[in-house]
Amino acid sequence: MAFSLYDATIANFVQILGAVSGFLDKGLSHFKEKGTDPEEIVDTRLYADMLPFRFQIVSVAHHSRGAIEGVVKGSFAPDMGKSDLTYASLQAMVAEARDKVTAVTPDTINGLVGREIIFEVGGRKLPFTAEDFLMSMSLPNFYFHATTAYDILRNRGVPLGKRDFLGRMRLKT
Repeated sequence: MAFSLYDATIANFVQILGAVSGFLDKGLSHFKEKGTDPEEIVDTRLYADMLPFRFQIVSVAHHSRGAIEGVVKGSFAPDMGKSDLTYASLQAMVAEARDKVTAVTPDTINGLVGREIIFEVGGRKLPFTAEDFLMSMSLPNFYFHATTAYDILRNRGVPLGKRDFLGRMRLKT
């Protein structure tokens, strides 16, 4: 069996989106148990010059569901997110991204190989093929923002471990 673009992207998006959903749920339970308003977490940063938790979660959705949508339409631009999102709306955004990505078929994503996509940022237009965009731009960003969101929750005392980040691994059956 050949390894495909679907295997390298969609399968990873689905796994980590599931994990993000899980650690968001675990975070909400922790904050309720400790009497912390989860809305305080939305604006939490690891460091003053870093973007907040809200942005990290928006970026997880944008670099998975949004990346696939961008490849299909031929262009992608960063999403700076909305400043008024609640913890619950972030959870819903991740669930929606997972549903959308899960619905992508292997034939659909594998059929995009070689297709041109333009990444637009700050007036610059960077040309990619679909596979190079997904592998060298979207997946690294996706993992970076998922990791940063995990780290923010961990820093706020949520009892998370590596298994929470890995989510449901694809074991041999």
